[in-house]
Amino acid sequence: MPDELQVSGSVAIPESELNWRFSRSSGPGGQHVNTSATAAELSFDVANSPSLPEHLRARALDRLAGRLVRGVLTVRAEEYRSQLRNRDAARTRLAALLADATAPPPKKRIPKKVPRGINERRLENKKRRSAVKRQRSSRWD
Repeated sequence: MPDELQVSGSVAIPESELNWRFSRSSGPGGQHVNTSATAAELSFDVANSPSLPEHLRARALDRLAGRLVRGVLTVRAEEYRSQLRNRDAARTRLAALLADATAPPPKKRIPKKVPRGINERRLENKKRRSAVKRQRSSRWD
């Protein structure tokens, strides 16, 4: 296991800030599933982490507000039968969540002005279609 979780190029979380819990996986299984704790639950205290810079911590707390319980982000992985693979899955998922939460906001879209030629062609086409439809209706009166 690596000794720190790499979130982005400049942000890494030391293993000492991550809390692990293991339990039995849910779902069907045989005799083995009743005795082994393969489900991995990884918790990270976003609100009190010294490894996150203040501006990134505020951004993460804002974006992850629905997933946090008292400032703690928890990820559970139980899709594999091996505890080691579930640990890796939980680490990967936590890193992806934190990378998305601490990413800078997208640039604001500045609407461009529609060129005059495009607008004139659109209006000319509308007039042409209108004239065609007008001719059709007057023909059958």
